[in-house]
Amino acid sequence: MTRVKKGVNALKTRRKILQRTKGYRGGRSKKERQAYEAIVHAGSHAFAHRRDKKGLMRRLWNVRINAALLESKFSYSTFIGVLKKKNIGVDRKILATLAEKNPASFKRIVNAVA
Repeated sequence: MTRVKKGVNALKTRRKILQRTKGYRGGRSKKERQAYEAIVHAGSHAFAHRRDKKGLMRRLWNVRINAALLESKFSYSTFIGVLKKKNIGVDRKILATLAEKNPASFKRIVNAVA
């Protein structure tokens, strides 16, 4: 077999790695080995945190719904429980949006449950 020199490909790979770590602190943006490790860790954290974000959003919706329910007789947990018993199929995202942007509609839902 003929000899293959990897000069061009190695430079291309190195350039791509360093381009992806541009803006990282210290050697993570300058040194190839540290940059590669930074990319691997960043990718795994990004994957995990995309999943975590969904839970964070649900927690935020719960807080917004509970804040809107303060003036009514319901707490968050009893409100959600009564919604399920009465088969009102409005999810937390919609409820939180209504509570924030359209309080009149949210109040109508609360009155329908009461």
